[in-house]
Amino acid sequence: MDTKTIIEKIKAGFKSFWTWVKPYLIRFHHWRKRIWKKYQINKIVLLLSLVVVLVTSIYLFTLAKSANVGALKKGLEESTVIYDKDGQEAGKLFGQKGTVVTIDQISPYVKEALISTEDRNFETHHGYDIKGLFRAVVGKLSFGKIGGGGGGSTITQQLAKNAYLTQEQTMTRKARELFLAIEIEKKYDKQQILEMYLNNSYFGNGVWGIEDASHKYFGVSASELSVGQAATLVGMLKGPGIYNPIDYVENAVNRRNTVLQLMVNNGKLSQGEADAQAGVDMGSMLVDNYSDKNSDYRYPYYFDAVIDEAVNKYGLKEEDLLNKGYKIYTALDQTYQESMQQTYANDALFPPNAEDGAMVQSGSVALDPKTGGVQGVVGGRGEHVYRGFNFATQTKRSPGSSLKPISVYTPALESGMKPNSILEDKPQSYYPAENYSRTSAGEVPMYQALGESLNLPAVWTLHKIGLDKGFEKTQKFGIPLASEDKYYGLALGGLKTGVSPLTMANAYSPFATGGSQSEAHLITKIVDSTGAVIEDNTNAKKKQIITKDVADQMTSMLLGVFSSGTGVNADPAGYVMAGKTGTTETNFDTDKTNDQWVVGYTPDVVIATWLGFEQTSESHYLQGSSATHASTVFSSQAQGIMANTPRTPFTVADAYATGGEMQAASEVSSGNNDEWKDSMKDIGGQVKDGAKDIGGKIKEGAADIGGKIKEGWNNTKNGLKDIFGGLTGE
Repeated sequence: MDTKTIIEKIKAGFKSFWTWVKPYLIRFHHWRKRIWKKYQINKIVLLLSLVVVLVTSIYLFTLAKSANVGALKKGLEESTVIYDKDGQEAGKLFGQKGTVVTIDQISPYVKEALISTEDRNFETHHGYDIKGLFRAVVGKLSFGKIGGGGGGSTITQQLAKNAYLTQEQTMTRKARELFLAIEIEKKYDKQQILEMYLNNSYFGNGVWGIEDASHKYFGVSASELSVGQAATLVGMLKGPGIYNPIDYVENAVNRRNTVLQLMVNNGKLSQGEADAQAGVDMGSMLVDNYSDKNSDYRYPYYFDAVIDEAVNKYGLKEEDLLNKGYKIYTALDQTYQESMQQTYANDALFPPNAEDGAMVQSGSVALDPKTGGVQGVVGGRGEHVYRGFNFATQTKRSPGSSLKPISVYTPALESGMKPNSILEDKPQSYYPAENYSRTSAGEVPMYQALGESLNLPAVWTLHKIGLDKGFEKTQKFGIPLASEDKYYGLALGGLKTGVSPLTMANAYSPFATGGSQSEAHLITKIVDSTGAVIEDNTNAKKKQIITKDVADQMTSMLLGVFSSGTGVNADPAGYVMAGKTGTTETNFDTDKTNDQWVVGYTPDVVIATWLGFEQTSESHYLQGSSATHASTVFSSQAQGIMANTPRTPFTVADAYATGGEMQAASEVSSGNNDEWKDSMKDIGGQVKDGAKDIGGKIKEGAADIGGKIKEGWNNTKNGLKDIFGGLTGE
């Protein structure tokens, strides 16, 4: 059967089908007309259409009214300012901001070129142009996008779009833009609108505003621009990336000449003047004397964290934060922050880079334990990347033995044990851990087990009090745990996800405050450009985590960690701190480490420091333990920070000074206490912090120098006969 025959058969089939279906279609048409007429369908459709238009108009009108157009000019002119805990200016956030100038400081050629090019009817319309709107609609229908048939936005609409809306090409955005433009025209005169538009337009190469653009491309102020220069800058507004004269001279010349001709067509320039300007060599005019005078991002990692908190916690848009003149009050202590940044600027305090040049990273946080206010943040080493990864607030690393006070010994104290309670120091069948020294003493008092970071007593204690109790208490401190973390490795800080220095600093705050914990935060208050307070966190949420008695007992033991245990190298000279160290070992060599931690505190401040490579591998690892590199970095920061604290004294005595008995600090002679600490630092200065956990692959402690320190204050006065042995970790 040939093709012609097949086509004929198909035609015949369609004809037969049409003959059959046509009577039914005619009957349906007559029925539809009767129903349509009977129930006034035309009127219903018209009414529904009008209702939709009315509702949409009301909605868009409400949105326009809620945009606070009255604050637009002030918000566009002002930069967002960051204030510290004392209300002193600490720096500024700059986004789409340039040097603001008034309209009479801008060359009249700029205004004439702008109106001729972008909006010929600017002086007479009320924010919108009917012809322009019609072109936009036709463009959407014909080309599938707004503006496909020619520009539809007035200068006022472009200002509304830049200030309030996204760049998406939709009819919804266009409608919102229209209503906002009407509101702007009601509030501001034409000269103010031009001024706001030109001060906040983007001119390529990271430059915002007509004044800075004039200096960037021609080395003059905006008031000194010639006709040709003005036409060049206005021409760039269509596409700064492809029409700026530095990168695309030919494109810039062609666009300048187009703008000049538009000025002629609009009666703002004679043809002779336009031709003369078009003949000027663009390259001969280019002069760049622009400098970013506005930059004041002096505490980059802290400011990054402020933006993150404002965006993630309070729902503000980053673009608004940078451009709308907010006042953001924070818990920042500038003296703390400067001390921390000085430490991180000193490469000699850190381990050397890997053979391939990879830098050892680190992050630190200083926090006020009484309020939860974050007073200092350094989130990395090397060149800062704006809102890049922050190792102080965003990293997730296993905390190692720095978790022991939280996951083991706090719930043990709550269960009725005491700092001088005797713990088993020997291997257990239910979890294959061992001390770093590969030895065990059989028994050891709790304060010494914690001070020397012994693994076996920690695992035994968690087993004795119950795994559930340790797991639940750790969560109550604010440590995020997964279901997989409910195992005895929790005693040694082996976590599936891990924690950040910010999380650890806040987790230790109950020890410093007598048991209470406030929500960690950087921002205390946000005020918009009109003076309205939009967020107030001056009284952060507080909850009781542990009793004062438990907090005091833990502090007594943690004082011993810094005076006499694994934290001796972290203890800042001349100051008294409590705290804990932590180290995690690699999975390819138990003598090499992934992470080093030190967390220390006083009643005034908590400092948490992490150190390690971003990605650990057989060529990227740390040597030693937290007693070495992390302690050096921590001590340097603490030395600077402690000098600026109120130096509130601890109320309890060091457990090593009392043999684990709870005593008030005032009951222990300060002279004897200093003698104890000096003896421990002189004799036990070689103590290293390390550990070994076969199952959890975590390590903290130090080499076994021999023996076990004899307990009791009186014995220490006669001289230490033995040095630390078997200090352990994870």
